[in-house]
Formats: sequence, C-alpha cells, structure tokens
Amino acid sequence: MTTPIVAQKGPYPHAVEAGKTYYWCACGRSANQPFCDGSHKAVGLAPKSFVAERSATAYLCGCKQSKNAPYCDGTHQSL
Repeated sequence: MTTPIVAQKGPYPHAVEAGKTYYWCACGRSANQPFCDGSHKAVGLAPKSFVAERSATAYLCGCKQSKNAPYCDGTHQSL
C-alpha cells in the first residue's frame, strides 16, 4: 500500500448536509480536496465514505494522518 500525500497541514472546513454521503480523499492526490476525484486508482488507496450526522461545518483532515478520519484530530500539528 502507498503512503498518503499530505494535501495540507490543517483541516478543510466544509459544510455538510445531514444524511448525505461523502467520499473523503484518503490518498491526498485528489484535485478536489478534501473529496475524492478518483486519483487513488493509480496508487491502490481508497476513499473513506461517511454520512453526515447533522448539517454543520465539518473539519475534514487535510494531512491524511488523522486517527479519526475523515475528521481532523490535530495530527497535522506534529508534522
């Protein structure tokens, strides 16, 4: 398995809608960060799907190292 690329050292704040499914980019290669655009197919990593529990601003991991993916857990602060 290939190691993810750090897309940015900080979260992506993004408005999400309750009940909607999203596909978070886990490889760091998507041009549509923080969401998947299919770039992972060349490297063998897959996006992480999630359903928003409520309509709000979600802070989605940009460094791709979060232990709570797709959400930011502050790991980027140690990179």
